[in-house]
Amino acid sequence: MNSAKEATTVVTKEQVLDALRDVEDPEVHRSIVELEMVKDITIEGSSVSVKVLLTITGCPLRTVIEKSVSDKLLELPGIEKAYVEIGTMSDEERAKFAGKLRGKSEAQSTPAILQPDAGVEFLAVASGKGGVGKSTVTANLAKALANEGLRVGVIDADIYGFSIPGIFGVKDARPTVIDELIIPIEVDNVKLISMHFFVPNNNPVVWRGPMLGKMLRNFFAEVHWGDVDVVLLDLPPGTGDIAMDVHQLLPKSKELIVTTPQANAADVAVRAGIMGLRTNHEIVGVVENMAYFQCPGCGEKTYLFGRGGGEEVANALKAPLLAEVPIASMDALASGIFAVDSPQGQAFKDLAKRIIPALGLAVRV
Repeated sequence: MNSAKEATTVVTKEQVLDALRDVEDPEVHRSIVELEMVKDITIEGSSVSVKVLLTITGCPLRTVIEKSVSDKLLELPGIEKAYVEIGTMSDEERAKFAGKLRGKSEAQSTPAILQPDAGVEFLAVASGKGGVGKSTVTANLAKALANEGLRVGVIDADIYGFSIPGIFGVKDARPTVIDELIIPIEVDNVKLISMHFFVPNNNPVVWRGPMLGKMLRNFFAEVHWGDVDVVLLDLPPGTGDIAMDVHQLLPKSKELIVTTPQANAADVAVRAGIMGLRTNHEIVGVVENMAYFQCPGCGEKTYLFGRGGGEEVANALKAPLLAEVPIASMDALASGIFAVDSPQGQAFKDLAKRIIPALGLAVRV
């Protein structure tokens, strides 16, 4: 009786490679065949063995790649046993790997993500002062956009007060660096880069303006963003050096202004927005954070910090008030990213649906 897989079936090396083209490196989302990570294919009867080279020793995603390769090999006709050996690239192979990721941008002075034909939209999230929840808005909007099917990146450009990694729960993560090419940390389909990842032991950053600008440029030039639809930039509060650098680097970036209901926050938020307008950046809208407290049992709204700050900013900047995000409980705040079915999560879902057309994007099916 013949087995379900005919032992006499001959599988070629070309068929093995074709089968493995669907296996992607989990960090860069490119085919391991395209990236020349597959080596030493050996076929003996109903058994096949391959060697897969990873960029670094002790790669945390080793088991993911190993299982994906093994599963694909066992789908081949006549193959009953699959052996996967995991190795590490040499310096020369890593340089070649990085070159493939950089592509043609290697010879260009303008980073790939900033090329006119890159098709990437940029949205700078700004506020006039600290403490209004700008980073929380950035992170939750990024997650909401990813939930809508967009490929999202976040640059934590608040060099002094970086908090994006903490909100996403990856404070202890460190990006993979391949021949001076940085692979961003990815959380739930959102790619993240932050100064936090490069500062040991949470030491404060004591830099002058030009050094800050250089780091921001590195976040564009030395990070492999891959295919992204939109990149959100969490700007430091106010109108300092980083905000000026963003305006120079990204002349077509749009801006979202974050405020709270308080009059003082609204006043300085208007100044941040005016700076954007003076540099010809479109203000797509305003978000009023901590707008009210909603009683979990009765649904009644209590305006703890007053009312009207968001509307005041929107009117002054002639931009729409896109969202009024309610105050969260301490338990909800602890996680950083709000649950989709929470009042805050629903507010960010609605905000994402308004932001997508404002940026000229379309939801991916």
